[in-house]
Order: sequence, then C-alpha cells, then structure tokens
Amino acid sequence: MGLSPKCTGALTPLLFFMKMLLCSALCPCSDPALCKPITETRDFEVFVFHVREKNWLFYDWTQVTTVATFAEYEPDLMCFAHSKGVRYVLAGDVSLKDIVDPKNRTSWITQKVELAMRQFMDGLNLDIEEPVLKGSPQYYALTALVQETTEAFHKEIPGSQVTFDVPWAPNCVAARCYNYTGIADLCDFLFVMSYDMPPQFLTEWVAGANSPYNETLTGYDQFINLGINPKKLVMGIPWYGYDYVCLELTKDNKCILFKESLLESAAQQVGYSTIMKQLNSSLSGRIWDDFQKSPFFNYKDTEGLVHQLWYDDPESISLKAAYVPKRSLRGIGMWQADCLDYSSDPVAKKQTEMMWKALRP
Repeated sequence: MGLSPKCTGALTPLLFFMKMLLCSALCPCSDPALCKPITETRDFEVFVFHVREKNWLFYDWTQVTTVATFAEYEPDLMCFAHSKGVRYVLAGDVSLKDIVDPKNRTSWITQKVELAMRQFMDGLNLDIEEPVLKGSPQYYALTALVQETTEAFHKEIPGSQVTFDVPWAPNCVAARCYNYTGIADLCDFLFVMSYDMPPQFLTEWVAGANSPYNETLTGYDQFINLGINPKKLVMGIPWYGYDYVCLELTKDNKCILFKESLLESAAQQVGYSTIMKQLNSSLSGRIWDDFQKSPFFNYKDTEGLVHQLWYDDPESISLKAAYVPKRSLRGIGMWQADCLDYSSDPVAKKQTEMMWKALRP
C-alpha cells in the first residue's frame, strides 16, 4: 500500500477540497505507481464493457485498451488494468431534463470527477440513450454536458478519456436526434452501438439480424459523411443475439412473428455462451443468411413453440471488423465482454478465443 500519486496540478475550486482528501487516500495496489492515470493513447482502440463477476481475469489483455465498468468498482481490476496499460473508466448516465440547468450539470460532473479520482480511474463513458428533439433545451444541454465533462476530466485527471455512446446511425434512430458532429468534436471518441437493429429493418413481420452487415456499414458512412473524423468512431459489435418466437416458420426459414414481437421487449436477449449451448440442440443447426451476413438457427421450446435465434459469431464479426482498418476507424469494441464462456471447458475456451480473435481479423 502507498500514498496516492495524484496530489499535484492546478485545481478548480469545486475540486480543491476533495483533492486534498484524496491526497491522503491509500492506493489499493501493491505498487503505488499503478494508481497513476493511464496517459498513453494506443493506435488501435479495443473498448470493452465489463458488467459482472471476475470474468475480466480471462479477457484477451493483449488487445484491450479500455475497460468501461457497468459493474461495481473493483480495485483489483483497476490495478490489473493499469498493470497492462489499460484504462479503467466509469459509466455515466443522467436524466437530460435534470442537467438543462448549468448548475446541475456542474454538480453532476464534479461528482463523477471526484468518484473517478477517488477510485484512481481514467475517465468516463457517457451512456445516455434518451430521445432528444433537435433544437430542444435537452439537445443543447447534452452537447454542453459532453463539452464540460471532457474539459473537467482532462483538467483534473491527466490523460483521462471521455467517450459517448451513440446509436448505429446519426439519423434520429429511436428519436435520438443528437448533435453528433458537435459531440464527436467535444469528446475523445464515439462508441457506435451497431446492434439492436431488428425493429427498424423488418419490412415484413419476420425475425432478422441484430447487427445486419449492410446497415452496420451504412451507419458509419453516414457518420463520416457528416464530417466526423473516422478516428472519432469506435465500432461496437454485439456478443449477444435475439430470440424470437415464431407464429409460423416457412419452408425457406422465415420466422413469421406475432406483431407484438416487433417491440424490443418481446424479443429475448441471449448471450453468446448461452447461444452456443442452445445451438447444439437446435432443430436446424447453424444457418447462414448471406444477405444480412448473420447466422441464425431454429429450435423448439418445452411448450412446443418454434423459436428463431439470430446472433453474431466470429464469421459475421470478422466481416464487419474488416471495415474498421479499411475506413480508418479508431477501433472496435463490444457489448459486452461477459457474454462469453470463460470456463475451462475446451470447446467453450475455443469459442471464446475465436470471438476475441474476430475483433482483429
């Protein structure tokens, strides 16, 4: 145990008192140097979301550059990540109506900076997914939040990183009409969530891919065509799929849906490790859809209902990942890293290894 090394530098008045308290805080790492913020920027970003348990011990740390935690803070994970030169960042969400008032924004940002400093973390991932109308007070407040958050973190934590999660395309997906060009300019980069697309692309009442190839790449083209630097874009791919109940399964494997299945809540989200186990007992085995460039399979549940499960695997991910260097994007990442099976089972180990490798085909 050692003293925190973060006791120098110019401070804002709001953070001065807290910084003084932090200077006496003990670093939880065996080597006090591991409590210093990560300042190196990698040429290629592999952005990982962590949500539970100790799976992080088995991530492919030869690739990871940032871990965004949606789980409770883990000092051991912070120390380990820093030992690998990897950033460990907070997740941040706030109601936009609450931060239209600049005073509320400042208070929220100060709390997040203080928390990151107290936990020796390296920044913040802003995951705000509210509908916003262009030109509304929330529209301008969101842009201001990104600017002020980035400025505060960069000032108080040298080398820190502020990122913002956006939907797969910038054309008001789910009524999220954000100031995408402004936000991209103001933060370090955007994490583009290239998934959860089926409800928007079902021209018939049929199941479809979670992250269809053509729509995924079109989204990046649209961001770039707005004038956003490709180096401000990280491709987010899904390590999960969606399970649909079929009203009817046609001979050509179209899963005709109940109308309510178009609602996001009606399709069940399933992690990759569970999908691989279900695949073994499926009716059809793996089927490849060459138009959407995504695999799926059919199975029957205990009540006799037929399901169709669409997902991404190393083949579909590799096809999209190849676009990253082709268009000079900043990198790639996934929601979320704990969807894989990190057990000692040899089949699971191979499946997990292949999913990590698919990020850099």
